[in-house]
Amino acid sequence: MAVYTEVSDDALRAFLAEYDVGDLVAYRGIAEGVENSNYSLKTAAGDYILTLYEKRVDPAELPWFLGLMQHLAHRGIVCPLPVAGRDGAALRVLAGRHAAITTFLPGVWPRRVGQEHCAPLGTALAALHRAGEDYAPVRANALGPQSWAPLLTRSLADGGAAADKVQPGLAAELQNAVETIVASWPTGLPRGHIHADLFPDNVFFLDGKLSGLIDFYFAATDIWAYDIAVCLNAWCFESDLTFNVTKARALLHAYGAVRPLSDAEMAALPVLCQGAAIRFALTRLFDWINTPAGALVTRKNPMEYVRRLRFHLSATGAHAYGV
Repeated sequence: MAVYTEVSDDALRAFLAEYDVGDLVAYRGIAEGVENSNYSLKTAAGDYILTLYEKRVDPAELPWFLGLMQHLAHRGIVCPLPVAGRDGAALRVLAGRHAAITTFLPGVWPRRVGQEHCAPLGTALAALHRAGEDYAPVRANALGPQSWAPLLTRSLADGGAAADKVQPGLAAELQNAVETIVASWPTGLPRGHIHADLFPDNVFFLDGKLSGLIDFYFAATDIWAYDIAVCLNAWCFESDLTFNVTKARALLHAYGAVRPLSDAEMAALPVLCQGAAIRFALTRLFDWINTPAGALVTRKNPMEYVRRLRFHLSATGAHAYGV
């Protein structure tokens, strides 16, 4: 989450007048994250989240995201529900941006990930994959392997000078990694709808239990095990970027208890983890170089994912992940 677009009091009050959510009590921008502009809303009817869609989100795809969230919620996944206005539409325009209101989920995300978080995460991820099986619309993963070389090219438009300022030789390292991973990318693995961005700040816990999943705006139809790879990257590295195999084992075993992994999926874990690492290294590098000055947004260091990538490139099989 982040804030790129400022919303005035008058504009927000006029916007909320189209909903049955009561009068505005308070609102504030949410600085965490890097993609859309998000505000916490408090109205006479309760708490909500307002999202203004920016940057990589194609407005034509917003009904797919909102529809998926509605579908998953109706299948028992605790996630934000889009709030429809009096006209029945959940999507409208505010401050020149497409915008929607969703319900607020209680809980907090784990600032320090422990092993106790990883098994509930695995269970929830597998349940999400199962719950989405009968959601018929599909969406290609706009940040899948076909996007990595073009995204890197855009980040290296200056000949790689900005990337090499992050770390000398980074441009060449990323170019080599993209070529290697794309050439090795698996085919024929089980597919369905994935979250694709299930970082700790998108998973809430309350009273020691997982209480909800948020931020579905990178969701897509892709390899299920790739979603696991995203989580292994996001949840199973320590602050010094060493890999915690115990956390990985807990995540994978809990996931497999709900949706068992095939031998082919297990064998593909190293390259899927490489792909997840390069995807986030590339988007973080692009944002590091291109984030507008003064934006209320938390920039994230791409090197954190380059170092993860190096670990996965050294992995020789699923045993590196505790199985």
